[in-house]
Amino acid sequence: MGRKGVETLVGLFVLLGILAVLFLALRAANLGNFVVGETYEVRASFDNIGGLKVRSPVKSAGVTVGRIKSIVLDTKTYQGAVTMELEQDMKFPSDTSAKILTSGLLGDQFIGLVPGGSDKNLENGGVIKLTQSAVLLENLIGQFLYNKAADPPDAAPAPAPAPAPAPAPAK
Repeated sequence: MGRKGVETLVGLFVLLGILAVLFLALRAANLGNFVVGETYEVRASFDNIGGLKVRSPVKSAGVTVGRIKSIVLDTKTYQGAVTMELEQDMKFPSDTSAKILTSGLLGDQFIGLVPGGSDKNLENGGVIKLTQSAVLLENLIGQFLYNKAADPPDAAPAPAPAPAPAPAPAK
């Protein structure tokens, strides 16, 4: 193999390395899956958005159907107002509910949509009224510790109940 062949192989290897780093950077920034095609926007308000981020996925039945476009604080209700872009061909009933869920135990958060049974669909600019805020691990641990602290200290164990008398033999 000549010098030009070795230089070509090294160049290809470097190009593959750059593409791999670019791929990992896009995945880490949650830009690997772009919403392709036409979209429509819907809004939902949550008491606590936890670690939800812009461009986090919106999923239904585990399938990505959109992305989060923006998250702002509604100064009238003091709730997190989330605007989502959903794919145009994914129509959801107007009584759809939205939950903030977590991938795995400590993974990224996303919005899960649970379709309702209404005959009318959400339109562009529609509002999802049924929402469930993020469940924060810190809050769960705090509630557990608070409940344990509120329990009375263990007293002497209660005596075991006496065994039931055996039935009399039949004659």
